Amino acid sequence: MKQPADDHATGRRGGVFELRPAAGDRGPAARSEATGEDLPLDRNQAILQAAKQVGSTLKKAEHPFALAGSVAVYAHGGTQNLQHDVDFCIRPEDADAVAATLREAGLTVYTPPEDWLLKADCLGQQVDLIFELAHEPVTTALLARAQDLSVDSVLMPVLAPTDLLRGLLAAFSEHHCDFGAVLPIARTLREKIDWAALRRDCGDAPMPAAFFFILERLEIIPPAGPPATASKEGRR
Repeated sequence: MKQPADDHATGRRGGVFELRPAAGDRGPAARSEATGEDLPLDRNQAILQAAKQVGSTLKKAEHPFALAGSVAVYAHGGTQNLQHDVDFCIRPEDADAVAATLREAGLTVYTPPEDWLLKADCLGQQVDLIFELAHEPVTTALLARAQDLSVDSVLMPVLAPTDLLRGLLAAFSEHHCDFGAVLPIARTLREKIDWAALRRDCGDAPMPAAFFFILERLEIIPPAGPPATASKEGRR
């Protein structure tokens, strides 16, 4: 999960070991000290295992949260072609409590330079605990719209498809505009997305507007209707 003009450069180059441990942690653990000793050989399955473990831990502690990112797309019916990490949305006011819960479960939690998320290491996989999506705080209303779905046999709240795509579109900018990464998501979830709401919320911005145009040309979504005209009474 990305914010505008951010590629998680610290995590990409050196992994979680370059990040600063959150208060209360003993520091980065070696990969051999991961919670599970026998990791799946398949990277997708390893990411799913991490998502299941963290999701189960947050559920047990009754923290409000929702699964996001590529694993959420998979839960909504997308292909099992997962990205480099696991994303969860949490409210800003719950960040300290969530970090404490994960530490109690044996995970190492890190405070990265970015001020809109925490990071954790679970089963050798990076977990992002996001409390801002495209510079907007994660809210109770956003989490309330999440849908309880099975993630590889574990039931957990998953960000609604419209909210998933809204966060990706809102993150488009002149410095970060990877249509190719978002296009398969839009194609896969097109029947589950409220396109009218997305056009209303994002369509005036140039990058999302360009993305909608591409989707229309590819016949993934129908063209937008003509703008509403004022009635005769309204013009008098």
